[in-house]
Amino acid sequence: MKPAHKIGAVAAGYFAAFLLASAAVAIRLVFTGGPDAQAASGMYAFGDLALFVAVFGLAGLVPTGAAMFFLSPYRYFWVAISSVGFLLAVIGVAAAVLFAFGRGSPTTSTLGMMAGFSVSVILASPIIAPIFLIAGLLSPHKAPRLAFLTAALLEVATFAYAVYIWFGKPGTVP
Repeated sequence: MKPAHKIGAVAAGYFAAFLLASAAVAIRLVFTGGPDAQAASGMYAFGDLALFVAVFGLAGLVPTGAAMFFLSPYRYFWVAISSVGFLLAVIGVAAAVLFAFGRGSPTTSTLGMMAGFSVSVILASPIIAPIFLIAGLLSPHKAPRLAFLTAALLEVATFAYAVYIWFGKPGTVP
């Protein structure tokens, strides 16, 4: 298959995923109109966004897998993307450590403000961990595979820490 055809197939897959996610949101909009939707329009808009991201993410797995298959012979691609993935996982661990030390600080302090922002990084870890795991399992090269699997483990540890802090310690409030 020519490179242009490969790129076209992956692009068509993402376009189909976009159309499918848009259709899901359109169907939701048809069934959720009325005064309730008007009264809580911000919450409904966030629900629409969450639905779009979930459907697009699920449907986008097929073209992403195809792209990874097409890029499997290019070692530099795998090294570069696994390095970025490992860096993101280290940032997740740093965010968890920052949250651990800064969560009791006043929000007006720099540490308290950074701890507040670190929550968004921590909450992304259960979404990122399976991506790194799948990429690690699909990587045809040893070093990128190890980097992806280590990154997945770090993301799982980050989220496990967050679950423990928020739900596991009896008698404490985050």
